[in-house]
Amino acid sequence: MIMNHITPIYRFVPYGSRFQAKKDTLVLDVGMETIPGIIDHHHPEAEPECTASLIVKNPSLVLSHVNRDRMTKESEQPYVLHIITHRRPDFDAIASIFLVLKLLETGEVDPDMKKIGSYTKLVDSASMPKEWDLPSTPYAILRALFLKIRKRNDEACLERVRKGLSFMNFLYDCSKEGHEIFQNKSLFLRIYGYKQAVQKAEDDYFDYLHDLEKSQTLSLDLPLSSGVGKKTVDGLIVKNPCSYLFKDWARRDISHTLLNQGFSFLMTNFGNTRYILGVDPEMRIYLKGLGDLLNHKEAEQRKREDRPFTERWYEGNCPLFNFRIIDSPQDMSSLTHQEIVDTVLKFSRL
Repeated sequence: MIMNHITPIYRFVPYGSRFQAKKDTLVLDVGMETIPGIIDHHHPEAEPECTASLIVKNPSLVLSHVNRDRMTKESEQPYVLHIITHRRPDFDAIASIFLVLKLLETGEVDPDMKKIGSYTKLVDSASMPKEWDLPSTPYAILRALFLKIRKRNDEACLERVRKGLSFMNFLYDCSKEGHEIFQNKSLFLRIYGYKQAVQKAEDDYFDYLHDLEKSQTLSLDLPLSSGVGKKTVDGLIVKNPCSYLFKDWARRDISHTLLNQGFSFLMTNFGNTRYILGVDPEMRIYLKGLGDLLNHKEAEQRKREDRPFTERWYEGNCPLFNFRIIDSPQDMSSLTHQEIVDTVLKFSRL
């Protein structure tokens, strides 16, 4: 059976956007539902999977929605598929697009697609084994490739997709040939562009050390994810890190922490416009309740400013994240850096 060429048309939307399932359209890693045509894991009813692993685990979410028979009819016109994902598409979004296109091409999930799906789940949940050589991982290499993009807005998003799909095809083909793809430095050094990306990731460690010098360290008592008891962990607060792998280096950093377990809590301030807070899944702790405290303070401050409170702090309330990540409102928080830090310290004392 000969497949017509698929022409994807991409649309990039804010996180948390919602949609109705629509013919010839796939919504990936956004949409707040997991139904045929809309595949997202950022909601409480989702399985503990990322979007890519949902696709390989439940291919019917794609195949029952898109009529492959229309792709096999002889026609001079390619099949147009609308793909909607979030702005600044990340590893999960890129892998999801690749897996969807491969699934529509072949009609089935093969072992190499499953391998990409399972690896993406490790990436999206921040659960990559710390003993892996970070600069030799597809995650670090794709992030480095993104750093070279100089376009803006939707053009930058499209370039991410272009570079990302090329890289995913490379990983898929190498896996088909029997190569190890999760951490294989020699494999990536064979390709000039990827060799540069490996070198960029290796050099990034020195940027991390520079960022560490201007960071604030602290000790926190955070709740265990079992819901019973607390655990003392090392924390790190940084403003505008130069290191693009800051989170990953920090969690591996046993030499600069009091407990010699890496920085298990991180708060990153990006230009006072976005704040991301997160904890290491390996430590079996979470931040459940901190999002409520931040949203309460946010509501009070916006009331004083007479500013609408339509965008809330995202609390990571989906099974894959299990309250381990918090992200500030998309319309920018009204809270100051110090007010957020004070709320974290208050949460630690509860």
